[in-house]
Amino acid sequence: MSEPRALNEMEQSIVDNVEKHGCFIMSVFDPEGVEPEFSYSIGFEKTAAQHEVIVFSLPKNLRASMINELCRKMSEDGLKLEDGLKIDGLLEGYDCVVREVTSSEAIDEHFGSAIWFNRRFGLGEMTHAFQIVWPGARQGLFPWDADCVQSVIDDQPALYEMGTNH
Repeated sequence: MSEPRALNEMEQSIVDNVEKHGCFIMSVFDPEGVEPEFSYSIGFEKTAAQHEVIVFSLPKNLRASMINELCRKMSEDGLKLEDGLKIDGLLEGYDCVVREVTSSEAIDEHFGSAIWFNRRFGLGEMTHAFQIVWPGARQGLFPWDADCVQSVIDDQPALYEMGTNH
């Protein structure tokens, strides 16, 4: 069996951050500005034995803060993620809801470096992830609520409704 190839600078940064902080946060944007920006975790499978998470469209620093706080809640408070779980403390004044993503297409499209990380470290294939869904600031409604404004819906592609759930 051959030795794995040496890590490049980005891969080493991911590994170092997972070791030091419990996760690495990958932020992705569409250079044409058509698709919403998003950030996802890398390392939750290794450090917390839980699925990775993704957050869409909020400012990059806020998305990172939400994922870091979730990492803290899992490691320090023993939080266990599950579909439909309401979580406070990620967005000031609002609860967020965790929704399960089971579509292999959605995972392949949105979690590239997490897939690499899991394979590199023998954690298995990524078959599940979670989407952190936030409510609109004005009405406090989630994308699935009646009367939710269209921008809140458009800013958060419903990965949890793709594949077998759709």
